[in-house]
Amino acid sequence: MNAQPVHVAVAAIVNENDEVLISKRHDDVHQGGLWEFPGGKLEPKENVEQALIRECQEELGITPTEYHPLIKITHHYTDRSVCLDVFKILAYTGTASGLEGQPIKWQSISTLLAEDFPAADEPIINTLRLPDRYLITGKFDSLEDFDTRLENALKSGIRLVQLRLKQQWLDKNRAVVDDICKRASTLCQQYDSLLLLNIPQNINPGIEYDGIHADSRMLNALTARPECRWFSASCHSLSELKKAERLKADFAVLSPVQYTRSHPDTEPLGWDSFAELVQQVNIPVYALGGVSGNDISQSRSVYAQGVAAIRAFWSV
Repeated sequence: MNAQPVHVAVAAIVNENDEVLISKRHDDVHQGGLWEFPGGKLEPKENVEQALIRECQEELGITPTEYHPLIKITHHYTDRSVCLDVFKILAYTGTASGLEGQPIKWQSISTLLAEDFPAADEPIINTLRLPDRYLITGKFDSLEDFDTRLENALKSGIRLVQLRLKQQWLDKNRAVVDDICKRASTLCQQYDSLLLLNIPQNINPGIEYDGIHADSRMLNALTARPECRWFSASCHSLSELKKAERLKADFAVLSPVQYTRSHPDTEPLGWDSFAELVQQVNIPVYALGGVSGNDISQSRSVYAQGVAAIRAFWSV
């Protein structure tokens, strides 16, 4: 196996119909016969953006005009290692076609199957399915207040929700827990939003939900991935990110990126350290702590999936 991974620029080209362009690898090459996201290895003295544009021009006959980093993946096959520098392309000039004789097609992101792609490409599918904003529910005064705050967030376009109910709150408000859970489930289904539960394991809400979010304490105690469709975890260090990756988490949240009013004595990571950490794991990672929707562009520039927040998204 090569000591140095082959550095590859990869294009995830998404259209207005939420479809992504994929191409089929020739049968006689590594991972032949599988579908992939277009791209190719960097040439000497070429940076990743130059390689991205050149590969799109050579393979597809298009020139990207609007794009941003999506995720960086290092994967070790039995015979080689690759480092995939993946960019999401939102606009381009030209008409895409398979200039190297490869079949291409537009496919709905929701119908992508990991088994149709090389193993290294699997995390790209999750990044494409996840939105750039992750709401974590915060304080509320009543069931009606909860209802208003959540529906306002969903109306604003939030499509990923973590219902966060801590044990201390549950001990004081057990009578309304079931109603809160039911309202969260109903509203998220109504607005086609994913709902992940971050509640004590001894609570059985009896509702439909999409997955589980583990806080750092639960993450460190786990020895296997929970049985659920979506699994995410809160992390504060590289070791916790690596633990989430080993447990096959679909994504993680890394905090705090910046100073927060709720934890004023906690030293923030800063964007540079955040970028260094997330590029060492092969799962999508949201930035949390002192961030808002205004930081999405900044987060994308450092390979974050987007931003996670309570205060910024949980308002009346």
